Amino acid sequence: MQLSFNEMNFDQAPMLVIWEATQACDLACVHCRASAQSERSPNELTTEQGYRLLDEIRSFGEPLMVFTGGDPLKRPDLYDLIRYAVKIGLRTNVTPSATPLLTAEAIDQFKAAGITRMAISLDGPDAASHDDFRGIPGTFDRAMFALRHARDIGLDTQLQTTITRRNMARLPEMAEIAKEVRTRMWSLFFLIVTGRAEEGDDLAAPEYEQVFEFMYELSKTAPFGVKTTEAMHYRRYVAQRIKAEHGVTENENAKGVAWRTAGVSDGKGFVFVSHQGEIFPSGFLPLSGGNVLHDSLTDVYRNSDLFRTLRDTTQREGKCGICEYQKICGGSRSRAFALTGDYLAEDPRCIYQPHLAEAVVG
Repeated sequence: MQLSFNEMNFDQAPMLVIWEATQACDLACVHCRASAQSERSPNELTTEQGYRLLDEIRSFGEPLMVFTGGDPLKRPDLYDLIRYAVKIGLRTNVTPSATPLLTAEAIDQFKAAGITRMAISLDGPDAASHDDFRGIPGTFDRAMFALRHARDIGLDTQLQTTITRRNMARLPEMAEIAKEVRTRMWSLFFLIVTGRAEEGDDLAAPEYEQVFEFMYELSKTAPFGVKTTEAMHYRRYVAQRIKAEHGVTENENAKGVAWRTAGVSDGKGFVFVSHQGEIFPSGFLPLSGGNVLHDSLTDVYRNSDLFRTLRDTTQREGKCGICEYQKICGGSRSRAFALTGDYLAEDPRCIYQPHLAEAVVG
């Protein structure tokens, strides 16, 4: 069976731009990529520098723009920046932390400012499990309040869950929460051992496949989309299942969600700007291609050696370099770097062994 997918020209523009507007955050999450602190850095991009960054992001075309952190609500100019992004034509999302700053008024202002979707993290189906993960009591209740308030005022939400050994067995319970709050998308983040994250919390490669099976079966009937972050090999899993099932119509939803991001990976269709302006291929891959304070974001994305190398799948090493699913997957470069020190190495959490004679992806 021949599979195909629509691929944007990721050599010229990303489909997703993340700006870490601040690293400040009042939580103490055990997996925090940023090792966030409670106070803002004096070296954050200023409001005016933020406006210039948003202009340059718009010059890519119409990528999805996401304000993240830390907690972006720690910036008093956040709503000004959001309104500007929306004014210049960027589809704009925000990922606030579930702290006392995330009030009903704050969520109302997100909608009024033109936010397309608010993403909220939920890492357990109850207060005991989630608050233990997030490090601060009350965060589960705050997250649920935010999700329900957004639902009630008609603001789309995305539920984000970091998959670890702590919560893997409780995903079915969390799927029920996703239904209750009527989220539009459930994004499952697969751990990268960076920042505060510890390797002992990560799943083994066979456990990744177990979660993929759960996701795939859920996606056939769920009233929301299901996608992964830093588990590019879920696309390979979906392709295998579609092939095995001979394209039965029940899995078109699963195929659609996976294929919308087919080929997207660190530095390929994706770029991350840090609170100090560093241009990273991903928030989980701490290798900078330049800085927006003295480099052009578009030039770094299109022409820097780092980004060009990441987009060249022929430079992958190990089994990722010969895999027939390379074009839709390519493995997590962030995970390869975190666990091996080589961002071109094969993804250490992929169980699949390539069979070149049976290539199905052209």
